Amino acid sequence: MNKIEQAREILNELKVPDKQQADLCCLTLLSMANIKPSDTWRNANNNWVRIHDVINYVRDYYGISYAENSRETFRKQAIHHFRNAAFVEDNGMATNSPNYRYRLTDEMLQLIKHYGSSKWELEKIRFLQEHDNLINLYASNRAMLKIPIIINKELYNFSPGKHNELQKAILEEFAPRFASNSECIYVGDTVKKDLVKNIERLKALGFTITLHDKMPDVILYSREKNWLYFIEAVTSVGPIDLKRIIEIENMTKDVVSGKIYVTAFLDFKTFKKFSEVLAWETEVWIADMPDHMIHLNGDKFLGPRNI
Repeated sequence: MNKIEQAREILNELKVPDKQQADLCCLTLLSMANIKPSDTWRNANNNWVRIHDVINYVRDYYGISYAENSRETFRKQAIHHFRNAAFVEDNGMATNSPNYRYRLTDEMLQLIKHYGSSKWELEKIRFLQEHDNLINLYASNRAMLKIPIIINKELYNFSPGKHNELQKAILEEFAPRFASNSECIYVGDTVKKDLVKNIERLKALGFTITLHDKMPDVILYSREKNWLYFIEAVTSVGPIDLKRIIEIENMTKDVVSGKIYVTAFLDFKTFKKFSEVLAWETEVWIADMPDHMIHLNGDKFLGPRNI
């Protein structure tokens, strides 16, 4: 089976409609994963790309030429639907910006790396449990069931899925308990990448955000304490490990506010799965036990409690 057929099999098993299993969509997936005809799927990556780059990649490595003015066709037939399925995300720039880019989501990248392996079925099931598939989404004429959330006293709607359920819990349960009176200056969404992004506040605090930076899932700011809470909502990938701290530190080199790193989980079972890779000097919050936190490295708080 050649790579185009393998890509089609991936899309089929992820319950994508037939129109989004066409060669153009398969080639888009291959290009965005940087998979050449002789590559293995475990070597996939999710670098930021333009549609122009996708067209060039398909020509250079698969020998199929599309006119430059076919960019809108790629966007409408492939990218738009892949975003709805949580396969790809954009970088939050204006769509008419020359710096506008797309890439595979981290979850999609981890999934396709397992294609052809013994873990494929398990990873595929996990992905489909966390994201409504396109056939279900498009078979219904009703709007997707949204998750309403009040952020900074304004009503927003998260897309459905476990990741956004956890983000809702962070804002409604974690914040009042452990970051009271804080302001949400950033929160993403699995479909709409930047649901809330207070660029003015981020810049004023000293953030340096480049094209390639991946924001934490949630950023809270306490003006009273001058603290920033960097929170990753983890359902399948993306805990705050040492690599993630370095990434965030690079984009906050000029930030003088206190920095607090929190990895949030829906339940203790998921926490245990990631417990060995979590960075020291960070915090853990579990939505099932909202009144408690786990501090990794206890010397700062070591001592008897006053009862």
